[in-house]
Amino acid sequence: MAGRQKEKEAPDEVRQNTILREVYVKERDTQKLYTQYHVNPFSKVHLITRKPMSWHDNLEEPVDGRFLDLMHHATQQPKMKYPETQTESQEYGWDSEPLVNPERQDHRLNHFQVYKDITLYKAKMWSLGEDDRHK
Repeated sequence: MAGRQKEKEAPDEVRQNTILREVYVKERDTQKLYTQYHVNPFSKVHLITRKPMSWHDNLEEPVDGRFLDLMHHATQQPKMKYPETQTESQEYGWDSEPLVNPERQDHRLNHFQVYKDITLYKAKMWSLGEDDRHK
């Protein structure tokens, strides 16, 4: 089978040039220059602005309570809308309340850095450049 394989011929420059010329001629013939623009007559939506002084555009309409309730429900956070997560990406951060009350005065959980006289003195010496940290 190895003997039957055809060796790939080098591309012929004349043939490549004819192919490129045909492509160029096709593109040139199919292009059309538009100079007049108009509204598409087949589109269904026509936006027309309302007239501010028109009496029929400024009539008071009754409030639709159902629509307002739907809009209020749609603008709520997902945690307020649903009792549990609806997608997997909502699972992250769904229960965001801390498990333990974060009281700052509770010393069982909060271990603040406290400076006494000697530690304050040594920290000040180190900040000034003293190099006896390991002594």
